[in-house]
Amino acid sequence: MKLTVKLLDIASRGVLLNSTDARTLRVRDGDRVQIVDGVTGKTAQAHVDTTDSLIEPGVIGLYKPVNATLAVEDGTTVEVRSADRPRSLAHIKKKMDGGRFNKDETMEVVKDIVDDTLSAGEISAYVTASYIHGLDLDEIEYLTRAMVDTGERLHFTRHPIVDKHSIGGVPGNKISLLIVPIIAASGLLIPKTSSRAITGAGGTADLMEVLAPVAFPAVEVQRMTEKVGGVIVWGGATNIAPADDKIIAHEYPLRIDARGQMIASVMAKKTAVDADLVVIDIPVGRNTKVENVQDGRKLAREFIDIGERLGMRVECALSYGESPVGHTIGPNLEVREALAVLEGATEPNSLIQKSVSLAGMALEMAGKAAPGQGAAVAADVLRSGRALDKMRQIIEIQGGDPNVKAEDLQPGEYTFDVRAPQDGYVIELNNSALITLARLAGSPYDHGAGLYIHAKKGTRVRKGDPIFTIYAEREWRLSRAIEVGRALMPVVVEGMVIERIPQDRWV
Repeated sequence: MKLTVKLLDIASRGVLLNSTDARTLRVRDGDRVQIVDGVTGKTAQAHVDTTDSLIEPGVIGLYKPVNATLAVEDGTTVEVRSADRPRSLAHIKKKMDGGRFNKDETMEVVKDIVDDTLSAGEISAYVTASYIHGLDLDEIEYLTRAMVDTGERLHFTRHPIVDKHSIGGVPGNKISLLIVPIIAASGLLIPKTSSRAITGAGGTADLMEVLAPVAFPAVEVQRMTEKVGGVIVWGGATNIAPADDKIIAHEYPLRIDARGQMIASVMAKKTAVDADLVVIDIPVGRNTKVENVQDGRKLAREFIDIGERLGMRVECALSYGESPVGHTIGPNLEVREALAVLEGATEPNSLIQKSVSLAGMALEMAGKAAPGQGAAVAADVLRSGRALDKMRQIIEIQGGDPNVKAEDLQPGEYTFDVRAPQDGYVIELNNSALITLARLAGSPYDHGAGLYIHAKKGTRVRKGDPIFTIYAEREWRLSRAIEVGRALMPVVVEGMVIERIPQDRWV
């Protein structure tokens, strides 16, 4: 058919057809068409949406990404014909039926994700199938290499390149804000690319954005790293492993982080930044992604195996995951707490101890500390102020204010204290429930939203003592968090006597 172009500012690789024209072309919603500009010869393929009213017969609405390929103007006449489905859909269906991807199939799927050939629903089907049926080590390796090969890569002349990653699942895990400057201040290069929150209340990129811009192209990430030793940037802006961020965007609404895709995601980013030495933090405990030490060890072995296949040395730390790291959850609150430690605060111990332990592992792997002495060397870098100086350099080179202080970062103005219902001990703080409350309060998009934990697990409290405070920038978000919190019961306080069993209970 010959149709007239109407440009539509919609960020999806699709087209909008009037239902009458769609029937003539024998296509339905979700089918594909090929658009050809007869003047330039340029072609583009896109999935179809239909309407009875938004587009009149004889007109095709081109979404913005499609026209980035065609570069036509409103009123241009183009030829439109039905197009075949991409072969990658058959591979996804195979996985949905419990099959395995081979190397070529994985590359086809990943390339179609990167090229926006697959629709949102089709990518969600891929994510869901991989989540339900899992990926074995070969499939994870194929996915990792495909993610790397379809994006840009950094190539440093000075080595070793160090990197770290936490698999998440623990609220308040702001350790990268300490680890990166400690490692960089020790004379190593650490180009830390980070994700935004998937299932949490704030990814490392969300936290760093409080201090400085985080969106940079790959060439700029390399330049900044070479100049000051380290950066903390959002991986989604670098075109490093671009399929990863597209997959994450479809995991986000489902609140899932499929194990195989998670390993490939981590290792692809590390490979693409030219990393030689990688430390992986695996929090373990109830209400985390890894609920016991056995599963943690298995996951660590998988990371190490994939690292060996990719020519990378990987070491993993199983860390305590049943309590938030530090006392804060949410961008401003977490960054304020991390900056305070860099400025010399000696609390919270959980944040300091975890950060210097993981940084110490990297220092030992790189030969900057003797075996068993890494944590002590990292702690000295932190106490001496060298990590703070390095963090200021990182903030400045990324375009932030290097003179920012912890006290400058304030939480939202609307607050609610959750108090102890009785005398006793805090015996449980449910991580997933705390994350849910922080997100309902507005985190990570509202930087001032989040939680401050006054009493962590094991703390003795009196009736009426605050256990945690919810902060929000908008009153309606606070009200929603309070409402849901009453149903979630994220905290349990008990006395030393858990239950009384009278004699007649045994009769």
